[in-house]
Amino acid sequence: MNDVTALRGFTVGITASRRADEFASLLTRRGASVVHAPAIRIVPADDGDLERATREIIDNPPDTVVVTTGIGFRGWMTDADGWGQAGGLAGALESSRLLARGPKAKGAIRAAGLEEEWSPESESFAEVLNHLLREGVEGRRIAVQLHGTGSEREPVEDSCEILRRAGAQVVPVPVYRLTPHEDRAPMDRMIELVAKGGLDAVSFTSAPAAATLLARAEETGMLEMVLHSLRHRVLAACVGHAAAGPLRELGLPTSVPSNPRLGALARHIEEELPLRAKKIHAADHELSIRGGCVVVDGEVRQLPPAGMSLMRVLCAQPGRVVPRDELLAALPGGGGDTHAVEMAVARLRASLGAPKAVQTVVKRGYRLALAPTH
Repeated sequence: MNDVTALRGFTVGITASRRADEFASLLTRRGASVVHAPAIRIVPADDGDLERATREIIDNPPDTVVVTTGIGFRGWMTDADGWGQAGGLAGALESSRLLARGPKAKGAIRAAGLEEEWSPESESFAEVLNHLLREGVEGRRIAVQLHGTGSEREPVEDSCEILRRAGAQVVPVPVYRLTPHEDRAPMDRMIELVAKGGLDAVSFTSAPAAATLLARAEETGMLEMVLHSLRHRVLAACVGHAAAGPLRELGLPTSVPSNPRLGALARHIEEELPLRAKKIHAADHELSIRGGCVVVDGEVRQLPPAGMSLMRVLCAQPGRVVPRDELLAALPGGGGDTHAVEMAVARLRASLGAPKAVQTVVKRGYRLALAPTH
């Protein structure tokens, strides 16, 4: 049975569009707060292009069919049924070798009453491509399910060109396109939270979602701050290695469950975040700073933005005396004088319910009143 308080005080960002409510429920049942900002949306492909590709496959079944996503394959079968071609498509696929990019694609194939011949452990299309090239593709007819990302070229499409150059006849199957979500405001807010450490973790269930967040951060001039936070403060929790790809290409640390499923990702976050939470003993109190709050002696204390900013600076090097001008610079807006710092510290002490935890060092600044070690 899950500990309903394991994630109490932690805030997790969700970038998924599909099944976001389900994932949010898995996290909130464990005590987390969630922030949702859908990164991408699925746009159906032009029916004419997909129907033409489907009829071509039915009339002349390929040697190999590569299924890249479960949702795309299911949508393809549904559309074929609407055209009265479901039986013909299933028959053509049954006579072909089916390769599945990952577990979701494999599950969709089996749900259709078909069987895949091979699937990589990594969920990487690059591994599928290498598998085909090792076998040799010259003279072979290969159908590849596409999923594009707007105007940018999708790696799957690049791989189709590689297969053509290796001598294969490639039949592209355009089932849908992925584009950035039309409402950018929630994503911009999430990027700001990541950049400022206002989240404890941000989750990704697809590589395009991770790539979209990074691209939008660059557009808004916040990429360097986001990269710094993902390296040092905010956990990048990815459902699988494929989803982690765009982050790992930049050398960012990622955390992936052993099983690429939403439930496993929620359990993984439940296990990882408490391990990462630094506990500080100050003035006979146990403090643990989170993305959007401070836990004091096991009780969640919601702090205003100024208080959270001060706590992040004080906790960065516990016990160090932080000069007033450094604390002033950390306050939202960064303006005012040392009196603003004094007022902010007074409010912080009240919000913590532990006034002695933040100690005044006369003529120097403030520090956490660390408990003496023996």
